[in-house]
Amino acid sequence: MTTPSVTDRMSAEPAGPDREAAFVHALDVLADRRDEFNAQGYVSKDFVALLKKAGMYRASTPAQFGGEPMAPSDFMRLVERVSAVDPATGWVASFGSSLVYFAALPVETQRKIYAAGPDLAYAGGLFPMQEAEKVDGGYVCSGVWQFASGCRGADILGIGLAGGPQTAGKPLTALVDPADVEIVENWDVAGMKATGSHAVRADGVFVPDEMTFVRGGEPQIDEPLTRYPALAYAAQVLAVVTLGAARGALDYAIEVGSSRTSITGGASKGNRSTYKIGVAEAEAELRAAQTFFYGTTDTVWAKAVAAIEISVEEQALLRLAATHAAHAGRRVVLRAFDLAGTGAIYQTHPLQRFLQDALVPAQHAMLQTNTYEAAGALLLGLEAGIPSFP
Repeated sequence: MTTPSVTDRMSAEPAGPDREAAFVHALDVLADRRDEFNAQGYVSKDFVALLKKAGMYRASTPAQFGGEPMAPSDFMRLVERVSAVDPATGWVASFGSSLVYFAALPVETQRKIYAAGPDLAYAGGLFPMQEAEKVDGGYVCSGVWQFASGCRGADILGIGLAGGPQTAGKPLTALVDPADVEIVENWDVAGMKATGSHAVRADGVFVPDEMTFVRGGEPQIDEPLTRYPALAYAAQVLAVVTLGAARGALDYAIEVGSSRTSITGGASKGNRSTYKIGVAEAEAELRAAQTFFYGTTDTVWAKAVAAIEISVEEQALLRLAATHAAHAGRRVVLRAFDLAGTGAIYQTHPLQRFLQDALVPAQHAMLQTNTYEAAGALLLGLEAGIPSFP
């Protein structure tokens, strides 16, 4: 595999005030361009560059390769802030966490990938897992893979391969250069349009063994972030998008409710008992979900930093907190939509972006209702009943 597309990567601003200013600037630009991204169906690569300047794409690069790994809560609070402006862009930004998977690659491969810099945008179209031809030194890959969120702005792509005897049956992710595959534009959806989660097609692409890894496999790098449960983190970074969407929708409801009069000249919406109760209940549900979500994250992170074993029960709580966040956040957005009344049904209404996007995360396989059952089973000492859970 060659990597010409990553030889001139954008670099993050220095940590501190410059980087925070870059992040705030990105949010300002996003507020101006979110309709553009939604209309075109993807987040433009030049905006991904702004997120790189804000440090979001070095947040899971190992420190030994120039990264500045962030504590999961710190990173996810950034994703939440992006999602409060535009959830679909928050979804794309969340994959700044996904380089934790690369820790399962040989160390020399990781050194090669990060040689051009630690700010790397990765997107994966992993399903359905395809049978690849095993040849000397690697795999010849052909097929179509779905749901490659952020592929239009990615520096490197992953495709899913069915495992074999050499992987003890575990599926593999193969890393390919975007120039070596085709993006199939089939992302025609009602929500999360701007994620650009198109399909990826490969036709006889050779991938060396050293550019493949088991997703969530044994890390070859020992740093706190590589000790944190990778698959649970993958669920969390998607769930937190819904918390951001809920914050954005509820802030809008509060702003509208604070107006002194309604459009009809009568009492303002905020003076109606149903509106006041609705805002209060939604605020309580959102803050409760955030507390469970970040509190559980910080408890497990402290163990990762101290190199203390993280129990199955603790991993199950991470998954439970993620599922709860996705579903609670969706309920908050629906409450804000209900409070807004008839006007919110128009496509141009400000709540529509939050409504359409916030319905999606809880539909994801890692956050669907059955993950509640799986988490409950583990807390009861039973089998989860879902592969690769927690």
